[in-house]
Amino acid sequence: MTGLRSFAVSALAVLMAAGLASAQPPQRITPNFKDADITQVAEAVAAATGKNFIIDPRVRAQVTMLSSTAMTPPAFYEAFLSILQVYGFIAVPAGDVVKILPDANARQFPAVDLPDRVSATSDEMVTQVLDVHNVSAAQLVPMLRPMIAQYGHLAAYPASNILIISDHASNVNRMMRIIQRIDQVMNQDVEIVPLQNASAAEVVRVVNSVYQGAAAEGAMVKVVADDRSNSVLLSGEQSQRLRLRALIAHLDTPLESGGDTRVRYLHYANAEKMAPKLKEQITGITQAAAGAGAPGAQASPLAQAEKNAMVWADPTNNALVITAPPKIMHAVMDIIDKLDIRRPQVLVEAIIAEVDVDKNAELGVNWAAFSKGSNVPAGAFVSPVGGTSIVDLAAAIQNPANASSALLQGTTIGIGRIAGTGVNFAATLRALRGDTNTNVLSTPSAVTMDNQEAELKVAQEVPFITGQFTNTAASTGGVTGGINPFQTIQRQEVGTILKVTPTISAEGTSLMLKISIESSSIGQKPAGAVDLVTNKRTITTTVLIEDGGVVVLGGLIEDNSVKGEQRVPYLGNIPLLGLLFKTRNATSTKNNLIMFIRPQILRDAAQAAYETDLKYNYMQDQQKSLNRREALPLLPGVSRGKLDAPPPPPPPPPPPAPEKPAPPSGSATPSPSAPAPLVQEPAATPPDSGAPAAPPTAPQGKP
Repeated sequence: MTGLRSFAVSALAVLMAAGLASAQPPQRITPNFKDADITQVAEAVAAATGKNFIIDPRVRAQVTMLSSTAMTPPAFYEAFLSILQVYGFIAVPAGDVVKILPDANARQFPAVDLPDRVSATSDEMVTQVLDVHNVSAAQLVPMLRPMIAQYGHLAAYPASNILIISDHASNVNRMMRIIQRIDQVMNQDVEIVPLQNASAAEVVRVVNSVYQGAAAEGAMVKVVADDRSNSVLLSGEQSQRLRLRALIAHLDTPLESGGDTRVRYLHYANAEKMAPKLKEQITGITQAAAGAGAPGAQASPLAQAEKNAMVWADPTNNALVITAPPKIMHAVMDIIDKLDIRRPQVLVEAIIAEVDVDKNAELGVNWAAFSKGSNVPAGAFVSPVGGTSIVDLAAAIQNPANASSALLQGTTIGIGRIAGTGVNFAATLRALRGDTNTNVLSTPSAVTMDNQEAELKVAQEVPFITGQFTNTAASTGGVTGGINPFQTIQRQEVGTILKVTPTISAEGTSLMLKISIESSSIGQKPAGAVDLVTNKRTITTTVLIEDGGVVVLGGLIEDNSVKGEQRVPYLGNIPLLGLLFKTRNATSTKNNLIMFIRPQILRDAAQAAYETDLKYNYMQDQQKSLNRREALPLLPGVSRGKLDAPPPPPPPPPPPAPEKPAPPSGSATPSPSAPAPLVQEPAATPPDSGAPAAPPTAPQGKP
């Protein structure tokens, strides 16, 4: 198979040689080689171009070259050079002979030295010497080295500022274009920028602080201050100088007000609270500057001016009056810009859900038997049922005024015989059942600012007796003094009390709430109590919750069941008959108390207005339900008070003169859509619309 391929290549070479030797114009060649030896391809190129090749014994490769278009002999030779480059060989001209060698020795053999024109497409080896005029040739070597192949050569001669490049002609041509773009004339003229308002030293300090990163990256630009003429000297590349001139012109602007005293009106912060803090800050800055100076050196006028800086507050206008040199003034103004910002508000809604079920029942029999004409029982079983017994019933029969309130409750069935002769007896069957169901739903809500405590109190002040005293009457000279009794009373708040302090996180998506909730009420007075009894439920905790989320603060689920029995020993255990000798009572109490909380951040006025309209429309609907017309009004012509439509929001105030910095992170995010209210309330309607509010929807997140 190899012999046939060699024969075909040799025949092609002979035919191409015959075509070139004839007087006819050169023919175009369409070479196609598949797994051919590179020496056979060299034979075909030699036959087509008439060149003589000397092939190094180390040149061995199987070459595949496929072409669908015909090419001239010079193009065929260029394609052969490309094949040699692909397989790691080079063609070195030496007179009328072309040497084919491995590219590892390329730099050791002469090539086409200093050609007048370097081809952009040829793969022949060339050596070129380039003059560099505006930049250092030695500085170009590290940048260009990665673009040269391992067998190529790149060196600089600093004395003449030239570069020597040996590589394929196409790559050398690329390197020449790159060097031409880099070797540009730089404008090194020094430019003087006089300043009218700012200090040259301060401007240079600011500019160097801004461009210190650029200087580290090699940007050739220098900025120097001339204090004598209050000018800034610029040198470097022209585009960089233009950028610095724009920055310096912006810094060299006059102050809004002359002198070292300024009046700063605050929009959100409290001037009286901020003034002492700013004074402390100024004192710290001046002390730090004095400590940095040389010990024992006399204070400069600037240091003395910083020491005499002053800040005081005007409460009437909520303004600060600041007297300080420009350096201190700028620092104080930056602090005020960061502190005098609109803080977001937080709407905190709570639910206190309480469901109590109390059940009690008592059942028992009382009886007594006594002889004729005697009120002393000969035998009896007396045990109070529901706070009363057969003795209380007998006393009430004799004198109805002795009937107690406990006797009037429940069901009492009596039977007996009371006569002057014979045996008298009496028996009562008493049953009592009591059920108490309590369902309390309190939904307190409060709006407060970030890191500001809010307190909502809906309570009554109930008096409780804490002590009493009655002095005894004393006789003095036969005259008896009067009695002067008195009592001490302490009033306590009974109702719903909510205290909350929200803290918005730096991201603006969650809150930390410091919460104290108290829900109290007046309970039933048990037997033996000397004064009122209050039921109190309190929670004091700190929770972390997402904006608009609902979290349970705590709860109590209690189930108590108590059964009691009063009986005569042994007799009370007899089936059926034992019911005559015992009384029974049972009590079941179930308490369910759970408290929930939901905070919502009101980031802007639009969101605060939405929540306000939501509550306003809810109260309007509640009033509409109470103001329904009655068939027979008791007070005709008297209308109940009602809420009018909410007034339109005021126009936004004009922006303040000094620019405010952006709010802290998390607070400048777009306002999310307002979540559904924690309790069922009607949807807000526009203030100008006369349509009734939409019916309430099921709350989201409500347990």
